[in-house]
Amino acid sequence: MAADYVAEFREYLVNEKHSSVNTLSSYLRDMQQFQTWLLRSGVSTLRKVDRTRVEEYLQHLRQEGKSPATITRCTATLKCFFGFMVSDGHMKSNPAKAVSSVKVERKYPEILTSKEVELFLDQPKCVDEKGFRDHAMLELLYATGIRVSELIGLDVDDVNLTLEFIRCVNRGKERIIPLYATAVKALRDYMESIRPRLIADESERALFVNMDGERMSRQGFWKIIKYYQAKAEIDKDITPHMLRHSFAVHLLENGADLKSIQEMLGHADISSTQMYTHIINKGLKDVYRKAHPRA
Repeated sequence: MAADYVAEFREYLVNEKHSSVNTLSSYLRDMQQFQTWLLRSGVSTLRKVDRTRVEEYLQHLRQEGKSPATITRCTATLKCFFGFMVSDGHMKSNPAKAVSSVKVERKYPEILTSKEVELFLDQPKCVDEKGFRDHAMLELLYATGIRVSELIGLDVDDVNLTLEFIRCVNRGKERIIPLYATAVKALRDYMESIRPRLIADESERALFVNMDGERMSRQGFWKIIKYYQAKAEIDKDITPHMLRHSFAVHLLENGADLKSIQEMLGHADISSTQMYTHIINKGLKDVYRKAHPRA
């Protein structure tokens, strides 16, 4: 099996497609599994793959009990890979191009109600360094709807307490997100009184640090989320992304326009933001069915 094609594909994804870390990981994992299956099927090179082989592999995934979403992603991976092979001159045609994707029933993300958000954000008690820091992190996450990677990637210079906004940079694109008063106060208390006592090195620029004074990690923040979920006794599986979704839906419910929400979330395509309209519409339908005497 010509592993160098996959290596070239990886470079293409990184340098030309500017794929996210998660997309890169998923595509390369899909290709590794596809290559393993091909070898077992007696195919020694990716250049010999035809449409029949692609369809046989997708059927193999169905027989293995893979979900429609997984099969759809694998189909997209193969289409992308073989499209790259054609554009790079390794193959004359894309054997996956005409293969139909599995129809996936769209599942909308679960969100927290406004009361659940209030209950959750009230859990960190500002009685010690950890409480002040955690309170600031959770308030900022819900105030801005930023991703967890963006949250832990923030530096102190990205916060403007005077003008009440943060500057968030993702994949070279910068966006300015306003802050509400409670979040500004939580950040000010943390940055002025707590962070100086936590940092191990004066040159540390990370906004949020762990108890050792180093930049907070993704794993560390996930533990914080789960800790306060348990304290709040909320049955939903709270994640940083659930707070991001809740931020968007609550803004939309209170009159914010989709374009503004798109800019704050950093969505490249408005269609990603339109999902939140469907969540609200679904909620209204559920209320109608439960409440209307003839529904």
